[in-house]
Amino acid sequence: MPEPASPALALPDKPSIAVMPFANMSGDPEQEYFADGMVEEIITALSQIGWLFVIARNSTFTYKTRTVDVKQVGRELGVRYVLEGSVRKAGTRVRITGQLIDSLTGTHLWAGRFDSSLEDIFELQDRVAVEVAGIIEPALQLAEMRRSAERPTTSLSAYDLYLRAIAAFFPTTKQRIFATLALLEQAIAIDRHYGPALSWAAICHLRLVVDGWAEAPETSRRKAIDLARLALRATENDPGILVNAAFVLALFGEDIGAMIGLIDRALALNPSFARGWYLSGLLRVWAGQHDLAIEHVETSLRLSPRERMGLPVFAMGTAYFFRRRFDEAASKLILSIQDHPTHPPSYRFLASCYVHMGRLDEARAIVATLRAITPQVVPSDLPWRNSEDRELLLSGLRLAAGETV
Repeated sequence: MPEPASPALALPDKPSIAVMPFANMSGDPEQEYFADGMVEEIITALSQIGWLFVIARNSTFTYKTRTVDVKQVGRELGVRYVLEGSVRKAGTRVRITGQLIDSLTGTHLWAGRFDSSLEDIFELQDRVAVEVAGIIEPALQLAEMRRSAERPTTSLSAYDLYLRAIAAFFPTTKQRIFATLALLEQAIAIDRHYGPALSWAAICHLRLVVDGWAEAPETSRRKAIDLARLALRATENDPGILVNAAFVLALFGEDIGAMIGLIDRALALNPSFARGWYLSGLLRVWAGQHDLAIEHVETSLRLSPRERMGLPVFAMGTAYFFRRRFDEAASKLILSIQDHPTHPPSYRFLASCYVHMGRLDEARAIVATLRAITPQVVPSDLPWRNSEDRELLLSGLRLAAGETV
């Protein structure tokens, strides 16, 4: 049977675009990560344009390997324009082809082909973004791209390792985290000032600590903090680095207001940054700003309507939990677990939630499932700045876990 049609999303009040996965025309399946990386870089370039609403990569990549009509894509993602294309990498040469389509009418607005050497790959990505934006808005000023004059790295080897690492990270598991970290460490060994690699290595160490997978938790904690600070020193205006570093440093005790300020700066630079809005929501939960947290996560989900929803709905679930709206919290946390079954914090909150709902047997069953994922039932780092919030979580979690905690 055909998939049921998804309801159409309303168009935003400004020009909107979705960049679809580009076809890998290299004749080598191992180059798939490179084609995906090119798409992510083009999305990032387009996202720097303040007047443009850009759908996140994690939503557009749900269409990968599927044949879909652009009108359907436009309805499901709520966008006016769709960019399709292909990448061919042969030796030191790269060719990117693209076509821009009006999803309301199916009209082809532009087609282009770009050839370059690998040494000029960053300029090539920007050229694609500039031409696409120029078709959407003829009055585009190149200054609106807000691209940093300095590239994150001059080493193509480090960049290639970084692309491989990001391809390995999602969906996260213990094995994937270690594999990603190994690739990032190789990239950093080549270029110790490579900001994006430093910030994602910090995230990897954070996940090892939070999920209870670190062989030496205090060492991973210290590495995460040091890597986040190094990433911030590498650049001041990369939205991805700003939110990753703010996330790590806020979790491990830095001033929450200052870290929210870093995320606000990232969102000013890139208003279409879905992950930035999600992490903004998460940090606002930690700060006790529960209503604003829900609002920011909802913005994230609109920017990435086909995103794997596990982590964003987890953040919403925690906000409802701290507002003591336990029924709504439980429904969000269950959705989070269904979509992200290896995420320990979701189980911790759901177990505590069930205790506060008077469902102790179900809470203890959740803890039993949690123990199969990680030995760490009660988290070692407590980022919630409000003491009442912390006690609400811990009182339920300890009761659910019994006398062993």
